[in-house]
Amino acid sequence: MKYQLSQHAATRMRERKIQTAWLEQAIADPQRTEPDPDDPGMEHRLAAIAQRDYRVLRIVCDPRQNPLKIVTLHFDRGMKGKL
Repeated sequence: MKYQLSQHAATRMRERKIQTAWLEQAIADPQRTEPDPDDPGMEHRLAAIAQRDYRVLRIVCDPRQNPLKIVTLHFDRGMKGKL
C-alpha cells in the first residue's frame, strides 16, 4: 500500500522508535478502524504489535488522499490488551 508520512508522523516514528514494518502492518491490515472524533473523514487504524509486547499502535490517516496520508502515530496505552 502506498502512503506518505507527514513531517509530524516521521518525527514521531523516530522519537518513539516505531519501525516501518509495524506501520505498514497496521495500515494494510488493521485489527480495528475508527473514525476520528474531530474529523470524520480521518481514520484511526489500530494493530497490536507482537514485537512490542502487543502494545497497540494507533495510526491517524487521511484515506481521502492518494497516496494515503499518515498524519501521526503512537502506541495507545489505553488500548493495550483490548485487541
